[in-house]
Amino acid sequence: MGPTQKPNVCRRLSRRALGFFSRDAGVVQRTNLGILRALVCQESTKFKNVWTTHSKSPIAYERGRIYFDNYRCCVSSVASEPRKLYEMPKCSKSEKIEDALLWECPVGEMLPNPSDYKSSLIALTAHNWLLRISAATGEVLEKIYLASYCKFRYLSWDTPQEVIAVKSAQNKGSALARQAGIQQSVLLYLAVFRVLPFSLIGILEINKKIFGNVTDATLSHGILIVMYSSGLVRLYSFEAITEQAKNGIQEMECCSLESDWIYFHPDASGRIIHVGPNQVKVLKLSEIENNSAQHQISEDFVILANREKNKNENLPTVTASGRVVKKSFNLLDDDPEQETFKIVDYEDELDLLSVVAVTQIDAEGKAHLDFHCNEYGTLLKSIPLVESWDVTYSHEVYFDRDLVLHIEQKPSRVFSCYVYQMNISHNSERIQDKSYHSCYLHYLVRMIRFYLNQVRYYTFLR
Repeated sequence: MGPTQKPNVCRRLSRRALGFFSRDAGVVQRTNLGILRALVCQESTKFKNVWTTHSKSPIAYERGRIYFDNYRCCVSSVASEPRKLYEMPKCSKSEKIEDALLWECPVGEMLPNPSDYKSSLIALTAHNWLLRISAATGEVLEKIYLASYCKFRYLSWDTPQEVIAVKSAQNKGSALARQAGIQQSVLLYLAVFRVLPFSLIGILEINKKIFGNVTDATLSHGILIVMYSSGLVRLYSFEAITEQAKNGIQEMECCSLESDWIYFHPDASGRIIHVGPNQVKVLKLSEIENNSAQHQISEDFVILANREKNKNENLPTVTASGRVVKKSFNLLDDDPEQETFKIVDYEDELDLLSVVAVTQIDAEGKAHLDFHCNEYGTLLKSIPLVESWDVTYSHEVYFDRDLVLHIEQKPSRVFSCYVYQMNISHNSERIQDKSYHSCYLHYLVRMIRFYLNQVRYYTFLR
């Protein structure tokens, strides 16, 4: 069954203006976001590059805030022009922030301090301190020391807005140990903390003797996800999955230099996103029929890269003696000359999956950002990125309401930030034919954007 037909944007705007909704304030917010989603995905909507900047230090993005100089300087991207919110004092290299997550207070809970109700940045420093920093002022509200026996480097959510996982750098052993042929047993550590106040739940060792030659591991929704260089991914749960297990090991049928990756869907539906170079699988956990004690993983939908089959594959060759030999070869699935998936993310407010696909032709690569229906996987809109995309560089792309942000790391630690904003234009013929509706729509689009930005702006300052 496909998606149901929804009323057009003008009708929804008219109904909103006349107050044809519930008295619940949340309904107006959801209606505005629904209208914004329809506008984002319509054919005439374009995304225009409105701001570009460069930096010698890393650039990061979190919910309407652009961070420069290792999170020391915070700039708001909500307004039409970026505006500085705060700048923290300069610090030593050992105190710089390595990674950070935006934390927003839970709804319906009594918290001990007034500052706990405001948004915070959970930050990890180079010398293994975990900090909670005010997102509005940059003030350090809480801090805790992690450990001295390893170098912690990455932050991620185990349970969104409640439990964080702090991951160490992979232990490759010292140079002397490698020369002596001594192999390290512990590959990396995962420390799990509950937020507000910081409280340690436990530290997990990813041990080579137990898990084998692991390339990476992460924790999400209480399930340990372990990845291997062969394209193998294992899911471990301390309760149901390990013991009661079915299709708990997922293999991506691909031949590529880069490994695939897997994680739980951020929409809290319990689904799993498994990404390879030429396909995105959305998987779901479900009970086995007639056996509620066992679970299995099955496909919900699959997004495939837009590729043409290579015409030179499996062409027969005739030798000098007249013998026919079938020549068979396969290109790598992440061959840069074919469309390859690089980034998959989820826009929670508009309920859209965003997928970055890249094709490298000669020395120049071109990328586009695709919006897919989160429920069915249907392609709704494709946005080309103006700047070229070099596959040898590190890239991040964020889609947030009517904003697209691309962060690129070039050689010699040069970071670039490209900001795109939604732009709705109408040609002259259309305006003449439907002048009232066009002008009315354009006016209300501005009003909706203003309303949504004001809601987010005051959330920053609360």
